[in-house]
Amino acid sequence: MTSESWEREDRLELWGGVECTVNRVANVYHDQLELTGHDKRLSDIDRIADLGIRVARYPFLWERVAPLSIDDAEWAWPDARMNRLRERGITPIVGLVHHGSGPRRTHLLDDAFPRRLADYAAAVARRYPDIRYVTPVNEPLTTARFAGLYGHWYPHQRSPQSFAHALLNQCAAVHASMRAMREVIPHIRLVQTEDLPRIYSTPALTYQADFENERRWLTFDLLLGRVDERHPMWEHIAVSRAATSILHRLRDDPCPPDILGLNYYVTSDRLLDDRVSQYDKSAIGGNGRHRYADVEAVRALEEGITGHARILREAWSRYGIPLAFTEVHLGCTREQQMRWLVEAWNASRAARAEGCDVRAVTAWALFGSFGWDSLVTKPPFNYEPGAFDTRSGEPRETGLAKVIRELLVTGECSHPAAKSPGWWKTDDRLNIAPVAVPARRSRRRMPVVGEAVRPVLIAGGRGTLGAAFVRLCEARGIVVNGATRADLDITNALAVRRTIEMLRPWAVINAAGFVRVDDAERERSDCYRINTLGVGILAGECARAGIPLLTFSSDLVFDGRKGAPYVESDRVNPVNTYGASKAAAELRAFELHSSTLVVRTSAFFGPWDGSNFITTALRTLADGLPFVAASDVIVSPTYVPDLVHASLDLLLDGESGIWHLANQGAVSWSELAREAASRAGLAREMVKEARADDLGRAARQPSYTALCSERCALLPTLDDAMDRYFSKAALPTLTAVTA
Repeated sequence: MTSESWEREDRLELWGGVECTVNRVANVYHDQLELTGHDKRLSDIDRIADLGIRVARYPFLWERVAPLSIDDAEWAWPDARMNRLRERGITPIVGLVHHGSGPRRTHLLDDAFPRRLADYAAAVARRYPDIRYVTPVNEPLTTARFAGLYGHWYPHQRSPQSFAHALLNQCAAVHASMRAMREVIPHIRLVQTEDLPRIYSTPALTYQADFENERRWLTFDLLLGRVDERHPMWEHIAVSRAATSILHRLRDDPCPPDILGLNYYVTSDRLLDDRVSQYDKSAIGGNGRHRYADVEAVRALEEGITGHARILREAWSRYGIPLAFTEVHLGCTREQQMRWLVEAWNASRAARAEGCDVRAVTAWALFGSFGWDSLVTKPPFNYEPGAFDTRSGEPRETGLAKVIRELLVTGECSHPAAKSPGWWKTDDRLNIAPVAVPARRSRRRMPVVGEAVRPVLIAGGRGTLGAAFVRLCEARGIVVNGATRADLDITNALAVRRTIEMLRPWAVINAAGFVRVDDAERERSDCYRINTLGVGILAGECARAGIPLLTFSSDLVFDGRKGAPYVESDRVNPVNTYGASKAAAELRAFELHSSTLVVRTSAFFGPWDGSNFITTALRTLADGLPFVAASDVIVSPTYVPDLVHASLDLLLDGESGIWHLANQGAVSWSELAREAASRAGLAREMVKEARADDLGRAARQPSYTALCSERCALLPTLDDAMDRYFSKAALPTLTAVTA
């Protein structure tokens, strides 16, 4: 592919992008390239190329390359990346500022900001004269809002005047940078990006929604020279002599983008609602005329979000300039990420068929992103994987990578989990009495899941783990068949084969098993029949059908002598029958189906059953009775919702082999009971310690079976899990004296 051939392609292109925000909060810079580790991995460019991507938004950011001055610029990093991009045949759309405010010597309200960025842009052009596409400033209007109107980012201003100043400075910087780069590279193209939400409102706030819906086009209008005294936003941004000078300059000497890059997120659309009593105080503000809540439309608007298709039509109708979705990313579970990308892709293809010149869809945040749930303002930052999960240090392909590959090759996504509606199209997305927008009602068509969508089959669908899988698959929109033991006897090979042939599942999850550890010593044959023979039958039949199998093993495959958390490669040496049956099941599964995914876990607790250790302890203590627990057995308690979500993600990622999934932490049973008592307001001194050998257990208990992972720690801390358990669990009535 030549550097310009992507502009002439008859088919829709799929680009990639690396989340590269460098935003400043007070005197601290938050650098996404550092947070994801991409800045240390030149090999990431090979990973992008290996997906089949041939055009990528790629950062050569001003703050990183020339933090002191252009003369002292540090070119080693961009040099190495540019060389590798060339070697792998990737055309970069080079980014110079991405939600940044520049090096410390400048900022968005500095009148010298445009000239200084232009100086850097010229230096980039001189060093890399083969660059053909550039985004000097990403999302100028969005950055101006966050830094000049809402005060989230440096220079933390909160006024319409500061917003206008920051926006105009950035647009002037785009103009000056393009002029400077074109002196070196005459035919360099401008790919200008901007977030493009739509604002909805209750009737009383229509005027405010109209204002914001006009304001959202300002970046493009300014660069196209459309903003003059007749423009509806003129009086709002012509706030000073300097501002008016920039406006006249852009009007008289426009800098039209070659491609309009539309960035659209599931939470981009907003609802302005004057029914303030329905909302938390944190959502309520005003404009001096009305008090109102400013909330995510997806959570409050009856008709749902605008959607990719309408955004494309609006932009094409307004400008008639080639379009691309330049950021398509969703921080959510894996199948929802797939659905969001596929929706953007299908909407773009449909728009092209209607005559819109849509060039590409960009799979954004290929290596994930950090902290966008807090607008990257306050650590600790939560991580959202992308096509790769970087939490282990070495990027691991996710299910989204497989969708990207398939779209590039076939233009379609075949994964059954991607065919259901995204959460943004379901009724349970709403968290208030919804606001209706009648004018849109006839335009809204909700996708319907047809009977042809293949399910995931869950064996043991009524047990603690199986029922949790059924519940959370349904919540995630994954079509599921939860088979009870009466429906499916996993020890009957013929029954398993017939069930798989009849249901045609795309995967099988084995949540069935003999789980009574002490009874296993007396019922050894039944334990092995269910835990080992049954798993072997499932593995063989899944291999025969060519579908993945997820099954569960236990921390009790270890003897406890290590005295430190066990990782996946540690040698198994069970000390009781239950553990031995699980160890044998692992071997049998891999013999019959080498791509089996085996999850080792430990000590369930969760909000949906009344028999787990924590709930049992609390019920006993609430009745005023002492609760006895072992003080010499160390485990890693595992919150069932976390376990299920992570297991489903791994299954969708196509992972195999052994994974350890347990919440991060190691405690004794007695410590766990005391912590639960404290959180429930019960008397922790009523938890009595005992040695495991003195509790009359039939099965021998290894003293230390805490788990951790050498592959990647996917579950949050135990403390975090306990917080969520106590916020959701149906706790027993607390009748005892509180601590």
